[in-house]
Amino acid sequence: MKEHTSVMLDEVLAAAASLEKLDVFVDATLGLAGHSSRVLEAFPSAKLYGFDQDAEAREIAAERLAPFEGRWTIVAANFRRMAELADEPDFAGADAVLFDLGVSNLQLTEAERGFSFQNDGPLDMRMNAEAGAEGRTAADILAEADIAELTAIFRDYGEERYAFQIAKGIVRNREHGGTLTTTAELVELIRKILPAPVQRKMGGHPARRVFQALRIAVNDEMGALDEALDGALSILNPGGKIIVISYHSLEDRMVKHRFRKWKDDGAGEPNPRKPLLPTEEETELNHKSRSAKMRIFQKYEEETDEEEGRDDAPERA
Repeated sequence: MKEHTSVMLDEVLAAAASLEKLDVFVDATLGLAGHSSRVLEAFPSAKLYGFDQDAEAREIAAERLAPFEGRWTIVAANFRRMAELADEPDFAGADAVLFDLGVSNLQLTEAERGFSFQNDGPLDMRMNAEAGAEGRTAADILAEADIAELTAIFRDYGEERYAFQIAKGIVRNREHGGTLTTTAELVELIRKILPAPVQRKMGGHPARRVFQALRIAVNDEMGALDEALDGALSILNPGGKIIVISYHSLEDRMVKHRFRKWKDDGAGEPNPRKPLLPTEEETELNHKSRSAKMRIFQKYEEETDEEEGRDDAPERA
């Protein structure tokens, strides 16, 4: 079984432990079931529903969850279909929903998936890359998009300062007969487009933000997260929590604004108010955790008729 280190695991378990009950736990990003296996271990009465569209990840997760037979269901779908859980037989709502966003170590370490700028592989980047899978690959986007579309992708999804220059260079390369089919070819072209002094000032690999942007575009990650967050709230039981671990500002900003909207709508409130960060010890041991932020939203308990009629009933912001 592949090794896997779950980010902010202690904080996830603490958030779950503070609930009045945890009968149903939904893992929107099951991956290798690192978080979920520990939740099932810590809460013997909990049942798990885990979403993942990656066949290899589902296989490994099932192996890790085997000791908890009868207590878990793996859903082979994108988490944007979260709300459909309500149609499952015997599903009585979720007490906690976890999102651990971003690309998994499994995908990054397998060069043939095309997610990594450090390993050569085909420019695919689809989360669901099984045979016959639909959807544009990263290579398709680079071969078809014009300068304006590529600039928007790199700027909006990668927050790339040199989005226009890179987009223009990619299209010019295409116009001169150049093709991009592998990650190494894209990295090499970006290095040619950006002057050496610019690359030195970037503070990281010059292709990092472009790869992030392409991955988000290929998988419509922001659109999926937008739907999944509302879906999570729709299936969340009163008093339940939505726990989101994000790794870049685009995701965190969407989560922050959505939590604020739900609070304004009277659905609940962020608890705690500010995001949690990993401990120094964790960031030293697990490099991936360094950019992590955890936000937690707790749905209000339903008021009884007696509470609604009392003058001293607590006021909700």
